[in-house]
Parts: sequence; structure tokens; C-alpha cells
Amino acid sequence: MDWITLLRSLQSDFVKRLTSGSLLHCETEGQYSELTIISGERLKTLREFCWQMAEKYKRVSPVRDVFISYLKGKLGEEVVKERLADFITEVDYEKRFGGDGKIDFTLTADPSVGIEVKSRHGNLDRVKWSVSSEEVEKNAIIACILIQEEVHEAQSEYHLFFAGFLPTRMIKLKTGRIAFGIDQLLYGGGLRCYLEQYQSSICNNLSQQEDNNKSQILLSPHNHQLFKPNSSVDEESKTFIYKPDIDYIKLGNESLKNGRYIDAIKNYSQALKIHPNDVDIHYKRGLSYYQLGDYEEAIADYSQAIQINLNDAKVYIKRGLACYQLGNYAAAIDDYTQAIRLNPNVAVAYKNRADARSHLGDNQGAIEDYTQALKINPNYAMTYKNRGMARYFLGYQQSFTKAIKMNSHDAIAYKNRGNARADIGDYEGAIEDYTQVIAINPHYADAYYNRGNARYDLGDNAGAFEDYTQAIQINPNYADAYYNRGNVQSEIGDQQEAIADFQKAVEIYRKEGKLEALKDARERVLDLQIEESLDILNF
Repeated sequence: MDWITLLRSLQSDFVKRLTSGSLLHCETEGQYSELTIISGERLKTLREFCWQMAEKYKRVSPVRDVFISYLKGKLGEEVVKERLADFITEVDYEKRFGGDGKIDFTLTADPSVGIEVKSRHGNLDRVKWSVSSEEVEKNAIIACILIQEEVHEAQSEYHLFFAGFLPTRMIKLKTGRIAFGIDQLLYGGGLRCYLEQYQSSICNNLSQQEDNNKSQILLSPHNHQLFKPNSSVDEESKTFIYKPDIDYIKLGNESLKNGRYIDAIKNYSQALKIHPNDVDIHYKRGLSYYQLGDYEEAIADYSQAIQINLNDAKVYIKRGLACYQLGNYAAAIDDYTQAIRLNPNVAVAYKNRADARSHLGDNQGAIEDYTQALKINPNYAMTYKNRGMARYFLGYQQSFTKAIKMNSHDAIAYKNRGNARADIGDYEGAIEDYTQVIAINPHYADAYYNRGNARYDLGDNAGAFEDYTQAIQINPNYADAYYNRGNVQSEIGDQQEAIADFQKAVEIYRKEGKLEALKDARERVLDLQIEESLDILNF
């Protein structure tokens, strides 16, 4: 199991415990805690700073609004500062007075590595954190904090949850903004280890550069940026000067073992110039690309290894994992199937194929694969859980499928089956069902709204926008459709239109008496207004 899958699994467990209130709470600075409580003198200090900022920016926004916006941000920064004190720079309020340039902390080992903190208050199933392309470019980490209480002047205590984090190399964003929910984050307890590896990699890379300089091997000066997105590894590998007395395979193996993946890729690339048909080198370079999140290059190396040797099951499994990460579940299933043909006794191949089948809505196939994985390895605790989920949703969908067979014009049955498919991530199947609902009843606002959600989850912002707009045309008081269309507009960088949609949602939520949704929508409006005001000042 790779580290991303592990942290996502832990995140799923954390979200369930967050709902039930069973959280890890540690008050020792520098140690991880899922819950942080801020009150007393500590809160007073934060308030004083935020009132100073409110006074400074009162010309562009109301004083109270600026105060609340800054207090939310500072509360989140305090959480990260307490949890990661020795790995990041401490907040210096005097130096930071006037703005942080979209970087909240820097890694102690390398001040060029930024960490951005995002704080939000809202319902767990609705709350979203968003980042801009500039923030993704400037930071290596986005740390997300969830605030339990509504932020205001008189609140005496705040309960803050470390909602999770995302390495920016996992965020594919060139322009505009992108929003993500708590289920899309990685478990916060893994952040310290991630930064430790990051820091160790920086030190190791610097040491490696010194050693290589002695051997007259020329390296890129940006080698320390191990996890930065869009690393031009192939271009950097060209800066090597080949030396016949250097064992590039050994250097590559050492780099891979120590987590210095860019160095590993460079050395394996040099080794392949000498041994172009070495399966092991292609395989290990593919592993290095995978760890960097460059799944396309990983697939290219795994494919080359397979062309040289068609009978190595482990390479098919690894290529399947890379395809899975890219959302190409059909290709992943093909690779896992080939691996099983070559070696029918590898439990992970069945387990991985089951995961991919679940994503495509093939729950019966998923159950069969999970069952086979358990026969081979009875200790697959996570597999028991996944098999149970697959059985549940299979039965859930089958009941609606029976209703559809009895009445092919039952729009409600199609809608419910679409909801069940969406619940397990089968968004393509959900879209098919919602489309069928619309064909039966073209004035069904909920069907457009639900299809918009599925399209949004697939990254189809244009399709989601069209569906939310159609839902609003049918029902002009559809607050959730305005809210979600606001999310789309914010992501594509149309902030004024996003604000207008969120304000409309605020108006409707207020009339309907939906107080939690109202608070959340108001905060989205405030956040966007403050961002626009600060952008004007910085410009």
C-alpha cells in the first residue's frame, strides 16, 4: 500500500470519528493532535492583532468583516504552529503585519518551501477549502483547519480540528481556483512524517550534490525541490555528464531507498543509456516517478519493462496502481487481471482490482475479488470493510434496478440508483441515471442538480455549471444550486459571479431558516470579498 492510499484510509476513519466526537486530543506542543482548543490569553493576543489588521484595512472592507477574516486565519495558523513547531518558522506578528504573500509558514530546513494554512467553519458535509493557482505555485503544503464555532468578536473558546493536508504536487491547477472537501484531504497525522522526509531529503540532496561535485557530476541547483509540482526531471537528467567509472545503478538504488526520488530518476536515466533493455532499471525508475506523483511517466517506464518481459506480475500491479491514480480504472483492471493470470496467489492484485471495479460500479465483481483476497490473506482488515461496503451498495442498487425493470419510466428509481452510484464514486454511472431521469422528466430540478454534482466531482466544471444553471431556471429558489454554482465560478476565477451566487444562496437560506447553511454561505461571500480587497491592495 502506497503512502497516499494509507493516509486516505486514515482520513476516512478520522472523518467518522469527527462525526462521533471520538478524537485524539494532545496539548503537548510539537506532538500531533486532531483537536486544538484556543482560549484565554492566547486568544486575546490573536484578537488584538486582528483588530490592528481590521483598522489598517477598514478602507476596503468593514472593520468587523476584516477582523473575522483575519481571526479565522490566525486560529488556523496557531494550530499548525503548535503541532509542527520545530519544523516551521514561527509566526512573527510584527514582521507579518501587512500580509504574508500567500505563504503562512516556511520549512525550517529550507525557507523557500512554503506552507499555506486554510481555515473554514461550516457543516462537515458541505465545508470546502479553496486555493488559487498562485498559492499552489508558492507552497509545498496546504494545511486545512476546521473551526467548530462560528467566529465572532465575543467567542471565548474555539475548538479547531486539523482537517487534513494536501501536497501541492497533487493539485493540478494552472489558472483560477480549486475547492476540495474533507474527504479529499490526506490525514493530518501524516504531515509531520511527510515534512521529516522532506527535510531529510533536502539534507541528503545537498550532501549528494557535494559528493557528486567531487566526482565532476553536474546537478541542477534546484534538486532540493523533491515534492514540488511539475518538476522537470527529464530536463534535469540531461545536466549529467556521464562518467564511465560511476555506478549509476547503485546510486539510483541508494537514492530510491533513501527517498531521494529525483536523484534516483537521474541516475537510472544515466544507467539506461548504458543498459536500455534492463527491466529492473525501468521498473525502479517507474517506482520513483510514482512516488513523485508523476503517474504518466511511471506508466511509461512500467510499459517499457513489460515490453521487455511480458511475464512479471509485479510490474502489471504497479502499472495498474498508476492507472488507478489517474482514474483510468478500466486499464487498471486489465493490468490486475494480467497479474492474476501470471500469479493467481497474490492477494493485493485481487484487492486492487476490487477497488477499481467498485469505482466502475461492478460491485458483484468487487465482492468476488475481495473474497478471493481474503482467502489468500485473511489479515486484510481493510478488505473486510471494503467488501462490506460493496455488498451494501450492491444490494442498494439492485433494489432500484428491479424497480426500473418493472417500470422503465420510474424517474425516482433512476434518481435513487444514481444517488447510490454517486455514493461509491461511480460518477459516470450516476450521470447516466440522472440523464435518464431528465429524459423522463425534463423539469426535474433535483436531477439537474445531482448530475451537476457528479460532473463537478469528475472535474467537468462546464457541465456542472450548465446543470446548476438549469436547476436554477426550473427552481429560482434552489439555494444549494446557487451555492454549488458559486463554487464552480470561484474555481474558474470568476470571483464576482461567485460572490453573486453565494449572496443569492444567503438570501434564500435566510428565508428558509437554514442557519448552518446560511453561516457557511455568508463566510464564502466574506472570504471572496476579503481576497479581492487584499489583491487590490497588493496590486
